[in-house]
Amino acid sequence: MNIEPLLKALSEALSGEGPAVQIAPDGSFELIPQAKLGLPANSDTEIAAVVLTSGSTGTPKRTLLSVDALAASSVGTALALRGEGQWLLALPTNYVAGLQVLVRSLFAGTRPWAMDLSGGFTPEAFTEAALELTDNTRFTSLVPTQLSRLLTNPSAETLTVLRRFNAILLGGGPVNPVLLEAARGAGLNVVTTYGMSETCGGAVYDGVPLDGVELSIRDGRVWLGGPVVAEGYLGDAELTGASFFEEEHDGEMVRWYETGDLGELDSEGRLRVLGRVDDVIITGGLKVSAAAVADGLHRVQGVREAVVLPVPSEEWGQQVAAMVVASCSEDELRSGAAALLEPHLLPKIVVFVSELPLLATGKPDRTSILAALTQASTNA
Repeated sequence: MNIEPLLKALSEALSGEGPAVQIAPDGSFELIPQAKLGLPANSDTEIAAVVLTSGSTGTPKRTLLSVDALAASSVGTALALRGEGQWLLALPTNYVAGLQVLVRSLFAGTRPWAMDLSGGFTPEAFTEAALELTDNTRFTSLVPTQLSRLLTNPSAETLTVLRRFNAILLGGGPVNPVLLEAARGAGLNVVTTYGMSETCGGAVYDGVPLDGVELSIRDGRVWLGGPVVAEGYLGDAELTGASFFEEEHDGEMVRWYETGDLGELDSEGRLRVLGRVDDVIITGGLKVSAAAVADGLHRVQGVREAVVLPVPSEEWGQQVAAMVVASCSEDELRSGAAALLEPHLLPKIVVFVSELPLLATGKPDRTSILAALTQASTNA
């Protein structure tokens, strides 16, 4: 994959000498003049990138990321990882996690290496790309499904290249605690990240905000603030006004983004994400957290991945349903889950698959999964 033209365009945008860059799903990109980005005429903010949100929970939005926001994110990441180095690009560049691999490389002055994703993500392709890295300090960014595939019957060579990374950023969705334990037990330095396009990607590492990032829990919902927060959405002033806020804090104005996630702080002050606000399933009058059900399923022996969603039910209003990638049988899954979850949390519908349907980002395709679960419920 030739990323040189894209790196050049991004470099010019980050230096304030070029238009903003918007990357298409096929890796091509267009340049958008600052005058067409809808910022106030008197604004001195330079937009470097226009990034699509993942669309995993709705219509994708075009997020405006400024030069200053991307710079603050890169500095915060370097401080959290205790250094800069060479990055392996294993994610599509049209989404924020992939874009950030290139942006961090440009700010660090290092050359990233892009793995070939034309045939999809495979352990073999990842290993081949990782062997091309030349710097002693190495990083990559993955989503949970990718790490799960890398650690499913891994070759000795794959484990060797994984262990050579100074840090593997893992984000983009809930992480199976069993997967995380297995990765760290295998000698991998996995750093969990939480963030979204609206915060230049990961803004909280292993539950701790990056330097300069503000974290607040308001009415159970996670808010993120500080210099990493986006300027808003291109062409959607109404949604921008509903999602981004300015507040004075210690004599300075702080820009905040209201996420769609529920969270809490543990006894050490670390963020624990409890799931999305719209992931609450109401079945028979009881509220069920889809994230809590998925967490329980992930702890059943043999379960690699699980996505939990509501399906319509004439009797209960909604039913808890799950799509699962696992080596155990359905009876083993249900008995194992029954030992971990309260009865009303147990999924009524379970669909086993060899692999989850995925978006280009590597995140589960919730629309396709919901369609399959609804069909299974109809046939039950």
